[in-house]
Amino acid sequence: MSSDTDLASHSSPHSDNMGINPTDETGQQHRDDQQDADGNSFEDAGAHNKIREYMEERSREFRRLQEIRAKGWKSEKGDEYFQRQRRSADNASNNTANYFYGMMQKIGTELHRITKAFELSHISNQPAILDMCMAPGGFVASVLKKYPDAHVKAMSLPVERGGHEVLLKAENLEVEFLDVTMLAGDMGITKEDIPVSHPDRDAFTIQRIFSAQEKFDLAFCDGQVLRTQQRSQWREPFEAYRLTKSQLALSLEHLKPGGTMVILLHKLEAWGSVKLLHTLSKFSNLKLFKHHRHHAMRSSFYAVAKNVQSDGELALEAIAEWKRAWKNASLGTKDERTRELKADSADAQEVLDDFGKTLVNMGRIIWTKQADALERASFMEASKGG
Repeated sequence: MSSDTDLASHSSPHSDNMGINPTDETGQQHRDDQQDADGNSFEDAGAHNKIREYMEERSREFRRLQEIRAKGWKSEKGDEYFQRQRRSADNASNNTANYFYGMMQKIGTELHRITKAFELSHISNQPAILDMCMAPGGFVASVLKKYPDAHVKAMSLPVERGGHEVLLKAENLEVEFLDVTMLAGDMGITKEDIPVSHPDRDAFTIQRIFSAQEKFDLAFCDGQVLRTQQRSQWREPFEAYRLTKSQLALSLEHLKPGGTMVILLHKLEAWGSVKLLHTLSKFSNLKLFKHHRHHAMRSSFYAVAKNVQSDGELALEAIAEWKRAWKNASLGTKDERTRELKADSADAQEVLDDFGKTLVNMGRIIWTKQADALERASFMEASKGG
């Protein structure tokens, strides 16, 4: 049975049936808590500050989390703890990789128990699954326990370019080893659209990976920027933003009407998260999920968008907007790329006027779980003792 202590939900008025950034998450608590879900910084400070003020005025759960975060930032023990986790993530052994693979299966199992994200029988007897950034494959493995005959199309950054190893082995699994941020053809870009002077002109994939007919019942968008990947310098400030937009645009474009999207986000009150959740709420039933144990101290959580009206006007507008944003961040001038990240208090206020109350209600359990986990952390206990 689902418990309201495990999820928060919002049903879209546009749904027929009322009923649902990213940086490398492992060891990134401090970066999560000081940075937008899309990797933005000062460019969206006005929007972020407006959202934070709104939440502080209306949510005691958020105020409590902010107080605990502030204590954590002052803790040297906390810095040491997350630095060890970063080193472990960057130099993962086979044991570490297997642990992470198993952990993601546990998260997937609990996510489905609470949100019914993997309930796809109303769409297809033999579901088609899309995973935009698969490795190591724990989420897909948890779906295949329920639908062993499902067809899976997945993408993953090659190991030799800094990606993680795919540990899941299955005959009905098709994996493309590539960089999803560079799928120019699928994002509507031709070779002629890429400036001759672009430093990575030949690195973009012009050939389409998806056919127009490919449609999926369930799509995972939980890829994160990896510190182990070697990238051109121009990409660094915009990589999380580009990764988010490419995952969202392509998964929604190839999702069957009524399908489900599972999206990893960081920091619910960040402008990138707020804007995306508002957009999704217009054409899906939206639920938020955060595991009570795994990654509980971090700001990460999952948005589960069910009954997505992927062929509706609002979804098509979102796809076009995400592709436009990806193009500007990938091919635009420096000024155009920087403008893409800008947002001020007026932008945030417009969204909050329409979606703020819903967002506060959805966020309560997410903030509570993170606050509880941080409060229990050993480095916080050490801080109290000092």
